[in-house]
Amino acid sequence: MRAQLGRLLRHSAIYGLASLASRIASFLLLPVISPRVHADGYGRIELLVGLVALLVPILRSGVATGFFRFYYERELAPDASLVIRTVFWFTTGGAVLGAVVGTALAAPISRALLGDSAHADLVRVAFLLLLVQMLYEQLTSLYRVEERSVAFAVAALANLAITVATSLALVVAAHMGALGAMLGNAAGTTIVLAWLLWDRRRELRPAWDRDLIRAMNRFGLPLLPAGLALWLVDFSDRYLLAQFRTTHDVGVYAVGVKLASAMILVQLAFRTAWPAFAYSITDDAEARRAFSFVLTYIAFVGGWVSLTLGLVAPWLVPLVTDQTFAAAGAIVGPLAFAGALLTAYTMLAIVIARSNRTGRTWLIASAGAALNVAANLVLIPRYGILGASVATVAASLVLVAATVWSGQRIYPVAYQWRRVGLATITAVALYAIGRAIAAPLAGQLALALSYPLVLLGLGFYLPVERRWITAIPRQLRR
Repeated sequence: MRAQLGRLLRHSAIYGLASLASRIASFLLLPVISPRVHADGYGRIELLVGLVALLVPILRSGVATGFFRFYYERELAPDASLVIRTVFWFTTGGAVLGAVVGTALAAPISRALLGDSAHADLVRVAFLLLLVQMLYEQLTSLYRVEERSVAFAVAALANLAITVATSLALVVAAHMGALGAMLGNAAGTTIVLAWLLWDRRRELRPAWDRDLIRAMNRFGLPLLPAGLALWLVDFSDRYLLAQFRTTHDVGVYAVGVKLASAMILVQLAFRTAWPAFAYSITDDAEARRAFSFVLTYIAFVGGWVSLTLGLVAPWLVPLVTDQTFAAAGAIVGPLAFAGALLTAYTMLAIVIARSNRTGRTWLIASAGAALNVAANLVLIPRYGILGASVATVAASLVLVAATVWSGQRIYPVAYQWRRVGLATITAVALYAIGRAIAAPLAGQLALALSYPLVLLGLGFYLPVERRWITAIPRQLRR
């Protein structure tokens, strides 16, 4: 068990380092980029990023989700190389189709989404990004199924370095604003994609297995409505903010998301490592035991990171951007806790998918999406970005609760509910105390650092975990 959890932690940590570098770069670029892009520009970028995120799962159909399952299951697909080639060329077809149609309709999309056709070039760049991002994600998923997390991280860091350099050149030197920021992002992904295509060229010879596509879609298509519903949870608040407020509010909200990015980093690192890990454990008893501990540690890490971010956020905003984004500080805590809940949901949803019974997943995700949209419709007109963040927390909580309820009937796991509850409730309680007392930064940091000690007093840790913790100083002295 310790070896299995160590494997998940190791790969998550490496994936997380790549994501960490990206988040640090975004954080450091904020003071440079934000005065030149402005809140309205950030808002337009955020709306187009949301559109791309909506179209990607539609264009990939159920094949992308089925890729991880069919790569490992020889009973489902005897030839792993055929799975790789078939999925790549299916994805290529969808990406090209989306890019061509989106580019042709750039002007009407700009009018419908951004208010007028003046931003059609920004829309065209977004669809270029859609094309290269779909292919990039499919090729880097090969590193994920091979558990080559270092190679994945190298590709991600190269993408980041090129993106930062080109973004600075286009936004700062060329004064291209939001268009320059989008072009910089597309440039980094395109250059690294070209290298990946060359590196994996022998595995990507044209191949098409119609029966395999059908089988993967039978597995993955029930998850597609769930993915679309999750898009509503992730992005509907941006569109409703633009509808009921302004693109300026969308831009401020986007900065709040960036400041909550440490929790999103944990979520992304875990989501990257988790599918390959969850499907690779063939023994069901061993898998159930691993899943039980993983949920507990998600609650612990997610609670601590979210608590810390929420308490220090009011000091982060003026550090990284100007006064026009000051309201973002109030939403960092809720968004971070929502990210922790969505990390748990990702874990629980894959547990259900392991049983090959994915039919209920879309119902669960639809319930969360419906609640999210309804809550946004009620809260955004009155409370703006704070209402949007609260709606995200509520929807994320419903997703987790419904997935647990359904999953325990399909693939029962003896989760450590007492410890999960202690970790979660303690983090929320300390966050509420910190917000209520309005202590200075040192006091808020002390409150955040007290989290593991409070859990110790509440009996959270198992004896073996206490032994691991007390052994840390000895290991550091060696």
